[in-house]
Amino acid sequence: MSTIFAPERTRTTWAIDASHSLVEFAIKHLVITTTKGRFARVSGTIVMDPADVTRSSVDVVIDAASIETHDAKRDEHLRSADFFDVATYPTIRFISTRVESLGDDSFRVIGDLTIRDVTRQVVLDATHEGTTGDPWGGVRSAFSASTRINRKEFGLTWNMALETGGMVVGDDVKITLEIEAVRQED
Repeated sequence: MSTIFAPERTRTTWAIDASHSLVEFAIKHLVITTTKGRFARVSGTIVMDPADVTRSSVDVVIDAASIETHDAKRDEHLRSADFFDVATYPTIRFISTRVESLGDDSFRVIGDLTIRDVTRQVVLDATHEGTTGDPWGGVRSAFSASTRINRKEFGLTWNMALETGGMVVGDDVKITLEIEAVRQED
């Protein structure tokens, strides 16, 4: 592990900067094309321990109502009880249960993802992209991560059969995160 996390500290806490972070998803539509969307509001913390990466942790909360796919009608449908049911389940949350080093600045982050009160273990393949000072005297760090889930395992089961075979909405969802976080002082 590199010394970018402030070697004088045992553990460093980073707060997610929502205005510089992205949680995006991609899913098949009509079997032949991919539709992408994002969640505009994300918060949480990343605790890094450079001496022992296995003592690191991640806690991310996503505002489910902040879903955006560049189509207002589709966004409202996704917020409805057919999908995320944001009136009943306003947040999506990921809490790590362990972190494994893969060498260099790559990690496997294993944790519990909760959507619609259904919790399943997922594995994020993550990379630390770097750390730098910002113009306001703070220190920022960037992380990328990705995973795939089956939406049906989280109660997102709405679909419609096509006359030509297949379904309107695919089951496999690719999730990518581009996170910028600000170091918190002790």
